[in-house]
Amino acid sequence: MKLQKNTLFALYSVLESASRPERQRSAGEIARKYRISPHHLAKVLHTLAQAGVVESVRGVGGGYRFSGNAKRLTLMDVIELFENINAPGSGRAPGRSGTPRRRRASSEAGVERAVGSVLAEIDEIAKATFRSISVATMLKLIRRRRHG
Repeated sequence: MKLQKNTLFALYSVLESASRPERQRSAGEIARKYRISPHHLAKVLHTLAQAGVVESVRGVGGGYRFSGNAKRLTLMDVIELFENINAPGSGRAPGRSGTPRRRRASSEAGVERAVGSVLAEIDEIAKATFRSISVATMLKLIRRRRHG
């Protein structure tokens, strides 16, 4: 499962804001830390705010603050805001678009189906893993890796 940049930026933002939910962070502050465009990140944060994951705080010292439930919000909940994970063709072997149509040998088609099946299974495992990891669990993992 390959995640788009927006999705990765959203995960960074959620984990960053959930690590200290009482603190507000500007889009610029988060963008500098992860070396990404503040303008691009602002769009991601707007989507997260519309979903109720973060809260937008206006005014001097404003920014974004985590407003979700870190124990219940899963990584998949965030991913699904930015990805169409049930799109047809996801997890299958790459298609042959742009190549001339020809009759493929049955062994070639069998290999393609087998690879597609394995890729689909890997995607399902990845989705199940993302569904099973809460933001709170991910923050614990991050803390352990920093201190261990």
